[in-house]
Amino acid sequence: MSRVQGHLTGHDLEAFLRASDQQTLLRFIACGSVDHGKSTLIARLLYDSLVLNEDQLVSLADDPKSVGTKGGDLDFALLLEALAAEREQGIAIDVADRFFATRRRRFIVADTPGHEQYTRNMVSGASTAHAAVVVIDARNGVTIQTRRHAYLVALLRVRQVILAVNKLDLMSYSQEVFTRIRDDFGAFATEIGLDDVVSVPISALQGDNVAQSSPNTPWYPGPTLLEYLENVEVEDETQAGPLRMPVQRVNQPDPDFREFCGTIVGGTVRPGDPVCVLPSGRSSRVARIRSVDGDPSQAGVGNSVALVLADEVDVSRGDVICSEDHPAEVADQFEADIVWMHEDEMLPGRAYLMKAGADTVRLTIRQLKHKVNVATLEHVAASTLQMNEIGVCSISTDRPVVFDPYGDNRSMGGFVIIDRLTHATVGTGMLHFALRRSHNVQWQSIAVTPQARTELMGHRPAVVWFTGLSGAGKSIVANACEQRLHGLHTHTYLIDGDNVRHGLNRDLGFTAAHRVENVRRVAEVARLMVDAGLIVIVALISPFRAERRLARELVGDDRFCEVFVDTPLDVAEARDRKGLYAKARSGQLINFTGIDSPYEVPEHPEVRIDTTTTSPENAVEMVLGQLKMMGVVPQSH
Repeated sequence: MSRVQGHLTGHDLEAFLRASDQQTLLRFIACGSVDHGKSTLIARLLYDSLVLNEDQLVSLADDPKSVGTKGGDLDFALLLEALAAEREQGIAIDVADRFFATRRRRFIVADTPGHEQYTRNMVSGASTAHAAVVVIDARNGVTIQTRRHAYLVALLRVRQVILAVNKLDLMSYSQEVFTRIRDDFGAFATEIGLDDVVSVPISALQGDNVAQSSPNTPWYPGPTLLEYLENVEVEDETQAGPLRMPVQRVNQPDPDFREFCGTIVGGTVRPGDPVCVLPSGRSSRVARIRSVDGDPSQAGVGNSVALVLADEVDVSRGDVICSEDHPAEVADQFEADIVWMHEDEMLPGRAYLMKAGADTVRLTIRQLKHKVNVATLEHVAASTLQMNEIGVCSISTDRPVVFDPYGDNRSMGGFVIIDRLTHATVGTGMLHFALRRSHNVQWQSIAVTPQARTELMGHRPAVVWFTGLSGAGKSIVANACEQRLHGLHTHTYLIDGDNVRHGLNRDLGFTAAHRVENVRRVAEVARLMVDAGLIVIVALISPFRAERRLARELVGDDRFCEVFVDTPLDVAEARDRKGLYAKARSGQLINFTGIDSPYEVPEHPEVRIDTTTTSPENAVEMVLGQLKMMGVVPQSH
């Protein structure tokens, strides 16, 4: 039992619990530099709000004597350090959500880590927050990490910001120190668009101005931190906006009844309201609203409901039911802020997955326009993003996405980026707007179909994709393969990796990002040639599985034959007539596959050629046999 419950009995306790059910909920984060006192502040809020359990207090009183950092005093931060690694280091390294309540409001607070390498954790905590408490050590003032966290708060559109100037007791409760820090932070906040900042002088350890006004700061006339949190406006701007409900499930228990389930993320809905379903644009009216509590007369932001429409409308998971008068936008190319969260760098041109609401689409980052130096707000030219870096990018999706700009609706404009092979979350993003070409460039229908071209050629088209290390023998086998196919009167074209770098890809280097773009361009050209009815032979190192998978998906699995020319590194190096391996080992040539740039071995190639035991002639027969099995070349050839 908590201490506040322990003080209440009978009707008082029942009244308290009833009041709690009616209270508004405030989600806020505590952020700031390492060891500026975030965890201590949150624990002090819990302690002063009388919500700690008695057993927690006993543990809190005992723990500092063995692993605490405050000598004989209570170390409030230890209450929040649930992970063993946190206790050992005396710092927070993960996001910890805590719940507490006062007589006026319920709270969920996220204690976010202060280290730069945990920027992704801070983003996770801020993505659903109504407010942010930025904690600053009065001895240190505004640090680079303070600016980083403030920038992220602004980027994630957290509207209410409280500056808590902590440890003021160590600065003799100096008004001058507080004013200087308040003004320094205020100037930066104005630059990044944080217009509503309230500053409070506190000592989390001593309790000054946390829950009770302090006699040590007679010069401060404002509210305590807790008073501000209890009274800050949390009205969700999306509540007054147009209806938005991403469809998470289509429920059809019988042929005559269908309902569309989801959580409302914008506006309100009532029976009879005209709506449209995007991206299809079909219109209807709401016939009925269903919830676990019956059929409400209306539903708003945060309500999980099922909508029954008056008409037979085709609706699928990932679609969005919108206000007909104010529909969301639909596009497949955007400008977006991206926060990169993975140790592997962001690679423009690589295909990722984009999870937006209930929809998942294929995402390609077309261009990194610039990354942001959050310390100076400078826009820095770059070709990729490393972990915890932030940039503005042009992105595209493989099909239209329903969205609102992130500044208008965080749920409709936010997305996460997922690696297609590992399914790890690698980044997060905020959509700014649709690029003009998303609406202006439309697919043009062509009268002569690929099927018609195939019939004219007399054989099925396909891509034969040779991959392997430099010097593995790809070009030799690919050349021999094309000669054999030409002799069988099939229509072929050979795309060689060295040759395309003289023209199509002459502007690309050999960094990971440029290798991704090199393969992407070749794959797109190969797809066009397959549509023309050709058997396209590609000889390309293509070191990454993700891009080889993209090429397969572009062409179609039934028309793609991956050939792994498997040659050990030492054998490929011994065959090297150009001396490239020697240059790479001496440091004259960087980003060389197999030396200082990785080669990801194919996991399930259609053909594997061991060049230490297989001649080029036999290798050609192996490829030809596979093409016959696929129906590309007739068995009689």
